[in-house]
Amino acid sequence: MSPPAGQSDHEEEEADGLRKVIHVDMDAFFASVEQRDDPSLRGKPVAVGGSSGRGVVAAASYEARGFGVRSAMPSVRALRLCPDLIFRKPRFDVYTAVSRQIRAIFLEYTPHVEPLSLDEAYLDVTADLKGIGSATRIAEEIRRRIKAETGLTASAGVSYNKFLAKLASDQNKPDGLCVIRPGEGAAFVAGLPVRRFHGVGPRGAEKMARLGIETGADLAAKDLAFLRANFGSFAEYLFRAARGVDLRQVRANRPRKSVGGERTFFEDIKEPEALRETMDHIVDVVWERIERAGTRGRTVTLKLRYADFKTLTRARSLPHYVADKAEFAAIGHALLEDLMPLPQPIRLMGLTLSALEHGESEERPAKDGQLSLL
Repeated sequence: MSPPAGQSDHEEEEADGLRKVIHVDMDAFFASVEQRDDPSLRGKPVAVGGSSGRGVVAAASYEARGFGVRSAMPSVRALRLCPDLIFRKPRFDVYTAVSRQIRAIFLEYTPHVEPLSLDEAYLDVTADLKGIGSATRIAEEIRRRIKAETGLTASAGVSYNKFLAKLASDQNKPDGLCVIRPGEGAAFVAGLPVRRFHGVGPRGAEKMARLGIETGADLAAKDLAFLRANFGSFAEYLFRAARGVDLRQVRANRPRKSVGGERTFFEDIKEPEALRETMDHIVDVVWERIERAGTRGRTVTLKLRYADFKTLTRARSLPHYVADKAEFAAIGHALLEDLMPLPQPIRLMGLTLSALEHGESEERPAKDGQLSLL
């Protein structure tokens, strides 16, 4: 488990006073674009990604999700779950163009837009440019405009901080709106299963269940000392989240520090071949992100999280920029091979490219929708 992107263990920026925050999240964005542009795909299970033996699902339509197909899933497994699954190759130029359309709509309401990926963003509308005054009305208007101008649906969450707004946007998906008003955050969080908290994956939820923590209310009942003893640096985030507290600002034009991705497994793995195959999948997805970002970097970092939640990182820096996907993959595999045999199974693997050439806005696919490896 790890804190949300943009919030490190040692860095926190406090927002001034009560804010009006909207989290807009496009519904099955890549797959929905494919269904929009090809009417024959509408109502059918669609996956964006490679269908070959080593392919990975980058995004899945809601029809495919009904069969259990999820992003970052190996394509062969997705086809076993849904034999009628239709694969489409990613068209990042199209997705990027649509994302720019949507971002232009956001910027008509506020300059405080923090993109997280091509398909989701936070907006601080405390002082909106149109003088509307109501974050709920702004969210409704934005959703209407996205539908009218792109033919796609978006879900939105409205609240007074980023954590609650993100929870709210997922509450009534797809094509939904949820509002958590001042004073309602703690009660809303109390009734949620902890697996809904950003950063708590399936294995994290299992560990919490073993500790008697099933809901936000259960988590709020635990003191900080208990959380630190069991979750280390993640404890402070969990303590605040259980109370609906989030002090992070909405930050526009965040400098990109790295491009990467990670994958959390439903079952811990240790076998060398399974580890190498997972590395191949992660390389495929992360290199696509690197190319889409148009950036280069010198440092490759491998991240492993063991079954006991201890995290290990290993990095290799080059005197030159990583030349291509083959070199990126070779470094990732070399870092992994240096650690084998592993002392215990792992529940998460991640790979990141840093020491970047450009300072661009960070795009973080960090959810179960588009290119997420979490």
